[in-house]
Amino acid sequence: MKLIYCIHSLYNPGGMERVLLNKVVWFREHTDWEIVIVTTDQKNGPTFYPFPEGVRMVDLGVNYSDDNGKGFFAKFFGYIKRRQLHKRLFHRLLKGEKPDVVDCFYPGECSFVPALKDGSKKVMELHQSKLFHHQYNRSGLMGLADKIRAKMDERLVRKFDSFVVLTEEDAQMWGDVPNIKVIPNAAKFISDGYSNCEEKRVIAVGRLDYQKGFDRLIEAWGLVQKTDKYSDWHLDIFGQGEWRDMLQQMIEEKKIANTTHINSPTSQIGKEYAKSSMLVMSSHYEGFPMVMIEAMACGLPVVTFDYKCGPRDIIDHESNGLLVKDGDIAGLAEALMRLMDDEDLRQKMGENAKLVVERYAEDRVMGEWQKLYKKLLD
Repeated sequence: MKLIYCIHSLYNPGGMERVLLNKVVWFREHTDWEIVIVTTDQKNGPTFYPFPEGVRMVDLGVNYSDDNGKGFFAKFFGYIKRRQLHKRLFHRLLKGEKPDVVDCFYPGECSFVPALKDGSKKVMELHQSKLFHHQYNRSGLMGLADKIRAKMDERLVRKFDSFVVLTEEDAQMWGDVPNIKVIPNAAKFISDGYSNCEEKRVIAVGRLDYQKGFDRLIEAWGLVQKTDKYSDWHLDIFGQGEWRDMLQQMIEEKKIANTTHINSPTSQIGKEYAKSSMLVMSSHYEGFPMVMIEAMACGLPVVTFDYKCGPRDIIDHESNGLLVKDGDIAGLAEALMRLMDDEDLRQKMGENAKLVVERYAEDRVMGEWQKLYKKLLD
């Protein structure tokens, strides 16, 4: 079998990049399939994560990101031009490669791939949730545009041979879609050791942007640090993105710079989990957060907002973590302080968190992907 994966790029330390790496490594170890990864914006740069030998990578050089920062009209017409180029180059590649299955990470090529008649089966993976287009709760023309895009997606997903989402909750939101299938991300142990939950360190990981809601986390941490009781605890955020300066300014304004640090991404994040006592997540939305299950696999309890799609599928409240009403800043601070006050509780929840590896075992999850691809070709 020849399998083509499509993704924007591989130079970022994001969740989708990690998911793709884990899938490719598993297939290389368990099958003789030929795997090709097609990107649009890699620009001959190195991948953030090391991919195994034998995996071929092709960058189309469309470079959508070159239009970032331009004005509205320049960006709009630039997108149309690059989209036409993208479709032409990708169709040419499919004719040459003759793959059996093309698996697209949304959005990427998804809008035009089903229409390409090259003989391959088409799969779409959604690593957000159906609420993705409504994340900003915008009004006016932008809000109307969000609603239109959401309706377009409802029609688009039906055109694929298979449409894969990460949670049962998200699948229910899509309604009666005959080709939908739920396959969660796999939990993989990525550290040399487990956390003992004794370090006075809270860790957060993700892009520094609206989705991850680190402004909400900093607000909550500011409440925690209003008392000297927790002055020996530290919050370490690992990530990069357009919000870095704004978040750093918040930290300075709240006078919590001595306990709050923004760190660059690391490919050795497992070691950082092992040196922490809990993971905190303040996202507005997720699909199925890799950060959460990887941290839990390392023995960390999780404190997280109970946003739609993701947390309730993974977190058993009061057993392996704490769920906080979405947007409740004071509640997030209280949950953090509860675990900071109780080492025994942290360690108990941390032991329970490790069981996520069994629930989302890699062989079980990847077996589902293998069966899906084979079934499409029957």
